Amino acid sequence: MKKAIEPDVLRPEYDFGSMKGGIRGKYVRRIREGTNIVLIEPDVADAFPTEAAVNEALRGILNTTRAVRHTGGLTDKALERGRRDRTSRPAKRKSRAVGE
Repeated sequence: MKKAIEPDVLRPEYDFGSMKGGIRGKYVRRIREGTNIVLIEPDVADAFPTEAAVNEALRGILNTTRAVRHTGGLTDKALERGRRDRTSRPAKRKSRAVGE
């Protein structure tokens, strides 16, 4: 037979108010310094199935940032609107009629 689960209530013998020297949040700063928890929005979380996928994506962003800083940034032409669209498409060829 299973034991009934008790509600999450402190027992009367644990009276923390009468204990001396207890400081609330004494180790909070130390814990926060050693921990880096970031909450992300659900739509972003859906894009990353695992913790490793998030770390890989962030490392990619860091590597890109370092590369841009190392080379002195992007050229003005790279920042022009539509520049990427023109360079990513193959050039159109003029068709010739057979026999010309």
